[in-house]
Amino acid sequence: MMSRLNRLSSRAPAILSSRLFFFFPFEDQPFPHHPSQRITNRFLDIYQIGNKAAIEKERARIADEMNRGYFADMSEMKQHGGKIAMANKIIIPAMAAVKFPTIEASYSDGTTVKLPIASNGNDVEAYKSGVPKATLLCLSFRASSQAMVDSWSLPFLEHFSNSEKVKLYEVSFIDSWLLSRNPIKRLLLRIMRKSKPNERMDVLQRQIVYSFGDHYYFRKELRILNLLTGYIFLLDNFGRIRWQGFGLATEEELSSLLSCASLLLEEK
Repeated sequence: MMSRLNRLSSRAPAILSSRLFFFFPFEDQPFPHHPSQRITNRFLDIYQIGNKAAIEKERARIADEMNRGYFADMSEMKQHGGKIAMANKIIIPAMAAVKFPTIEASYSDGTTVKLPIASNGNDVEAYKSGVPKATLLCLSFRASSQAMVDSWSLPFLEHFSNSEKVKLYEVSFIDSWLLSRNPIKRLLLRIMRKSKPNERMDVLQRQIVYSFGDHYYFRKELRILNLLTGYIFLLDNFGRIRWQGFGLATEEELSSLLSCASLLLEEK
């Protein structure tokens, strides 16, 4: 009996530590779970158990997730530091641009917003005051990419600080099934609200939001593979992707971003 108690007492710190990891979604865990362990947090809808198409879709997803994991992302980071590709040098023509997929996010006070804020294709609606002519969306899936996001968002904020037609959103993604449950989700948002940095009193504000839940198909649509880097998208008033950047910004890339955003403000 005493030997069993000794074994349990020796394991207690490790057990407690592993549980605490769940409550810090923005920290990169030193011993990340294998993709197969993450998959166990999701379940097929009970009504889809007998649906062959749904089962095949889930199998394809599992195979896809098993083929790439944390260590593949780390290997790439060592090679290029998050710069998986260079940013666009010129603006993407409107006719060739694709729409950014809709996603729901939460502010730290619990209110939600659907991004991007864009026209549904009506030219009159597109130029209403509530629809920005240019939106910068900065996507972060891990805490390690925050410095990358800052390298784009802070100069953008400085340059367009007095513009009423520009919006800037920093979106942090939380894929954990557990952390997306309402009680814990509300607790996390409350913590984020307390730690929110003081904003300057400019017209353009850096809006920090959090998206909870399963983002697999969202990422697939945007061809996002490496979750350790930052992804930057410049959208027009119709929600189309007109420019894209990755990783840490270079001076040349920042110049390109600011130039393309200014062009969007002039578009009619």
